[in-house]
Amino acid sequence: MTKKTREKSSPPRSYKLGLRQTTIDEKRQKIVEAARALIMSEQALAGFSVDAVAKQAGVARATVYNQFSSKAGLLEALFDDLAQRGGMFELATVFRKEEPLEALDELVRVFGRFWTTDRLLIRRLHGMNALDKLMAAADAARSDRRRQGLHKIIEKIKDKYNLTDGFGLGEPIEILQTMTSFEFFDQLAGAAQTPEEVVPVVQKMIRRLLKTDDL
Repeated sequence: MTKKTREKSSPPRSYKLGLRQTTIDEKRQKIVEAARALIMSEQALAGFSVDAVAKQAGVARATVYNQFSSKAGLLEALFDDLAQRGGMFELATVFRKEEPLEALDELVRVFGRFWTTDRLLIRRLHGMNALDKLMAAADAARSDRRRQGLHKIIEKIKDKYNLTDGFGLGEPIEILQTMTSFEFFDQLAGAAQTPEEVVPVVQKMIRRLLKTDDL
């Protein structure tokens, strides 16, 4: 076989790179799924670690580090996967709405659906915050981003509807932070409903809190 013939029979370089990337993505997802399974198992009580995830996934410890760099990176990927499944990408449209009250209602709806996506897993993750500092830090960072989003919407509501008398930003935002949290939705839904099903109730409570239920 001549060199020219070999070149013709060889797969294009871009195709090879595509196959390699597919393999990397599949391995990455396999590790994320293993992390999810580990948290849902009784082994999670013994501690969530890179070693434990690697064992669950059936890969070397170094493979996990190659894919995620650190335990924090693995946790971030797990949270991102959960967010993708729960439709959190819709938050981008929330902040583009011109009517701030509609944006607030939509934010509550998005989080209600997200908290419903994998309720038991989220409950486990929140319960592990007390045992794992990295997990608590990752959760706190995401919670802070929700607070920042609420702050932007509340500022717009305040400006548009001239809510000035006795209306400060700090207190309502902290209350809304609680009212849009998993714990609040989870408790309100109880065993008979899902967090998504109680969205209208939470929306109404928030409107009353802001005294905008007649707007």
